[in-house]
Amino acid sequence: MIRDEEGDTMVEYGLLVALIALVALIGVTMLGHKLHGVYTRSAGSVW
Repeated sequence: MIRDEEGDTMVEYGLLVALIALVALIGVTMLGHKLHGVYTRSAGSVW
């Protein structure tokens, strides 16, 4: 029997893209918080 797996593959790729986007979002958020702290300390030392 020949099965059409095109729909299954699209779902798998969609889940993979969603997972990558979630990891990227978490990484950017964490990096943003750290950079904010660095900039705040730097600005405080200038004034």
